[in-house]
Amino acid sequence: MIEDMLIKIFKDTIEVTLLVLAMMVLVDLVNLWSRGKISQLLKRGRHWRQYVVTSAIGTLPGCVGGFTNVSLYIHGMISFGALVGSMAATSGDEAFIMIAMFPETAIKLFALLFALGIITGWIVDIVVKKAKIPTCQDCPEVIIHRDEKGFSHYIKEHIYQHIIRKHLLKTALWTFGAILVVEIGMRYLNLEAFSSNYPIILLFTAAAIGLIPQSGPHIIFITMFANGLIPFSVLFTSSFVQDGHSMLPMLSYSIKDTILLKVFNMAIGLFIGASMFIFGF
Repeated sequence: MIEDMLIKIFKDTIEVTLLVLAMMVLVDLVNLWSRGKISQLLKRGRHWRQYVVTSAIGTLPGCVGGFTNVSLYIHGMISFGALVGSMAATSGDEAFIMIAMFPETAIKLFALLFALGIITGWIVDIVVKKAKIPTCQDCPEVIIHRDEKGFSHYIKEHIYQHIIRKHLLKTALWTFGAILVVEIGMRYLNLEAFSSNYPIILLFTAAAIGLIPQSGPHIIFITMFANGLIPFSVLFTSSFVQDGHSMLPMLSYSIKDTILLKVFNMAIGLFIGASMFIFGF
């Protein structure tokens, strides 16, 4: 029984990890191709355009979108609200796993997060302006990108150093751990009954865990949703509040703005998630 369970977990982990690797490479290629075009697009229209562009960037699977928006904020190219909205739309590396486990629902979730990211950014900027909340709106350019040329450079620095060493192993370990926890919970701890009886507790737990600036914990809720243990509202809340490790660069730049951003995202995410839960989603 235990051997069969472990074989199943290893098989599922390998399948998800390989699919994640392929999607990570694809997104990285898109990011390289679009470098420089984003700044030009933002310069043409700072107001409504920045919410659409940053939310779209944030919706991209992986940490690339989140890091890009943080860089744009530090460079003073987007507002604080646009950064908040983009992080609401960001699902981090866990987005790849959602696509692997439940692609149709994942696409619908990403579309919803994209739309809400735009609205959230607009609302937050209004609140910040009306309440006169101080933020780092005028930021000096502090990030310098070196030239990256050549196929060998791409394979070594992007594929091996960044994707495989920095992300893929962690993704595989978190995926294995999450599947293991859910399997043990379903087989031996009556997790299915608990999640059915106390889903609202899981919703608030998902929001709280979403405050952690790290990829991985969100996979627990992804796996539970894939197994039918939690409603969509819990998955949404976790996805809205968490942003993987995209906020780590912001922590080193402005702790105050980082805390303020997470307060906005948690409050809005809980409000929308709880509303979804009440209406049966």
